[in-house]
Amino acid sequence: MLDEHGYRPNVGIILINDRRQVFWGKRVREHAWQFPQGGIKAGEDPVQAMYRELEEETGLRPHHVEIIGRTRDWLHYDVPDRWVRREWRGHYKGQKQIWFLLRMLGQDSDVTLRCDFEKPEFDAWRWHEFWVPLDSVIEFKRDVYKLALSELAQFVFTEDELVRAHRQVTANFTQAVHESVGAGLKIATAMLGGVNVTTATDDQGPAPRNPANGQPK
Repeated sequence: MLDEHGYRPNVGIILINDRRQVFWGKRVREHAWQFPQGGIKAGEDPVQAMYRELEEETGLRPHHVEIIGRTRDWLHYDVPDRWVRREWRGHYKGQKQIWFLLRMLGQDSDVTLRCDFEKPEFDAWRWHEFWVPLDSVIEFKRDVYKLALSELAQFVFTEDELVRAHRQVTANFTQAVHESVGAGLKIATAMLGGVNVTTATDDQGPAPRNPANGQPK
């Protein structure tokens, strides 16, 4: 069942426990981790599809969870041609998803990865911090994961906590950029035969001033 743009309706599930950790599942016989997700069948609405997929992939039933949020609109991702079935190529583009945020009401022992359905999606699972490592997710899904986590975080964290998390992510990114640039310049220096190249991370004192206008060169 595809829409007019070639996207298949789908649901994604972020399940959290009372420590604000998320269910993180390892795909069967792969080293890839992801959230539960699955297609919406004909005649289902997103909520019905979510409960069905939840049970099929985790063994959890409606009384084990509570819905605490969902994305406002569809989130889309394109699937590379090499991942598309041959008979779907040319008219299938990817997935459009409604993401649900669920609170775990049951126990860890209620999770059953091998239910009486077609085939299991996961062969292992664990609780992970809310901001999951996106490099663990297959590349073409990463932007959707980031969008879903960012939108649904408002139901998990206070505004102050979100501001602090954003500052920390920004600081980590800035530090990583500085370290990468510094390492690159040092390699270039060595390749050029020892030409003196300084970086923002080197303690070389203030930058020299342009005598014409007093600004750093």
